[in-house]
Amino acid sequence: MNKNFKKPVILLLVSFLTLSLLFSFATKNDKLFAIAKNLDIFASLVRELDSYYVDEINADELVTIGINAMLEELDPYTEFIPEENSDDFRMMTTGEYAGVGALIGNRIGSNMILMPYKGFPAQSAGLRIGDEILKVDTVNVVNSLTSDISKLLKGPANTNVFVQVKRGTDTISVNLTRKKIVISNVPFYGKLDDQTGYIKLSDFTTNAASDVRNALVDLKSQGITRLVLDVRDNPGGILKEAVDIVNLFVPKGKEVVRTIGKLENVNSVYKTTKSPVDKDIPMVVLINERSASAAEIVAGALQDYDRAVLIGRRTFGKGLVQTTVPLSYNAQVKITTAKYYIPSGRCIQAIDYSQENRDENGNSISIPDSLRKEFKTKNGRIVLDGAGIEPDQKTESKSFAPITYSLVARNLVFEYGNKFFLENEMISNPRDFVVTDEIYADFVASLEGKDYDYTTYVEKTLDDLEKYALREKFFDDIKPTIEDLKKKVSHNKEQDLITFKFEIKEALREELVSRYYFQQGIVEASLVNDEDVIAALGILSNPAEINRVLTASAK
Repeated sequence: MNKNFKKPVILLLVSFLTLSLLFSFATKNDKLFAIAKNLDIFASLVRELDSYYVDEINADELVTIGINAMLEELDPYTEFIPEENSDDFRMMTTGEYAGVGALIGNRIGSNMILMPYKGFPAQSAGLRIGDEILKVDTVNVVNSLTSDISKLLKGPANTNVFVQVKRGTDTISVNLTRKKIVISNVPFYGKLDDQTGYIKLSDFTTNAASDVRNALVDLKSQGITRLVLDVRDNPGGILKEAVDIVNLFVPKGKEVVRTIGKLENVNSVYKTTKSPVDKDIPMVVLINERSASAAEIVAGALQDYDRAVLIGRRTFGKGLVQTTVPLSYNAQVKITTAKYYIPSGRCIQAIDYSQENRDENGNSISIPDSLRKEFKTKNGRIVLDGAGIEPDQKTESKSFAPITYSLVARNLVFEYGNKFFLENEMISNPRDFVVTDEIYADFVASLEGKDYDYTTYVEKTLDDLEKYALREKFFDDIKPTIEDLKKKVSHNKEQDLITFKFEIKEALREELVSRYYFQQGIVEASLVNDEDVIAALGILSNPAEINRVLTASAK
């Protein structure tokens, strides 16, 4: 249909429907009348803007902005999904799409492959991290948006796509056959020591429970007698997968979560339906501030049944249920319809989920315990609602020096990864590989002439103090002191490269490992000096301590 013809037709249809609502409900329900009236006003407004506004307007864009602004007044998770975004939404919820199996993005001014997924067309054809994408089929994409390149790479399964990339000074061309891409929810599992298994669960898309089950069964066949389940940085996903994962460790017939909302048809109780794989194996679940939704259900349910010790930091606090409802013209809306309640009866949703009351990382600001209700686990331990899931053993979040942030943010670590990969055909396995002093010296040499300046936290504080002193007319009195402090704390990049050598080496190590062992290698390499993993190994090696933590006397 002609676009210019389609727009007024849509507006007329909206007006007709809203007028019909007006006449149908005016005498029946004041609330429905108010909805119909305001819909009619909205449609009239857009129609008049289209007719009289001095410049041409984009009705689709204006309406979408209006819809999104309206939904922002409700909660962060009620979301409008226009037709053109439906494929991306399906991939987020199912983990499935048809394409070449590679994450792409813009680095150092070029569109590059950031991660080829192991076993899929891009990786199988030899494409690697850092390959600059030059052409897709006949389209030159050097100056294209990453999102546009992504669309070109995707397509129906079993269709062909030509890709040309630049690697160093070489130009490489490959013909790929698109495949249905199903990204594993378990990017890595393995043994931390002879007795301890480890499973990294990164998502809750389709087959998450099956992925965890397969990993658990394999680890048990290798003789593990204890387990670490890692749901840190897991944003959640499909509820059923969360229930089935809990069922791997909890007997049949146990309640995992219930949903309670305004309408009766959204109220449900979800219980375990199968015999568990192992209901006795000592467990630790790792959580952090970016563990959300289904990840919180798994961690919270296992905590409520005193089935696992939780180590890490308080979770995100996302306990709202979304239901996807189809709209006209193939659009959809994801509506919050209920809240999650785990076995103890507590709700994992943060008391205040408005964006204004979250920090710069999206985490809810601390909620006073006086506003939270007490509940009890199976063994009688006190747990609180209203702010996500609290760990049984808290660890501190990892922080990095400003120089490390600068080197990573300015893609200097990434650039060195490209250089190193071109010069070294292979490295040892992810756990054994170390960034030697020779490699580190080569990295430092690669920084020559490159900008990676930064401001330390103390320097910024002194700058702020100077501004306030000038504003409040105290500067002359404290000027000598401020200048003396600035001299003492003034950072030296060369010295910082020595002082923070260990953590810069760790950033380099993960980057270099990713070139040879992909996503799986990054996870495995990160475990070596992981404080949470070290804490998990400590408690799992002490059955008496596990028993102490999981009993009421622990609180």
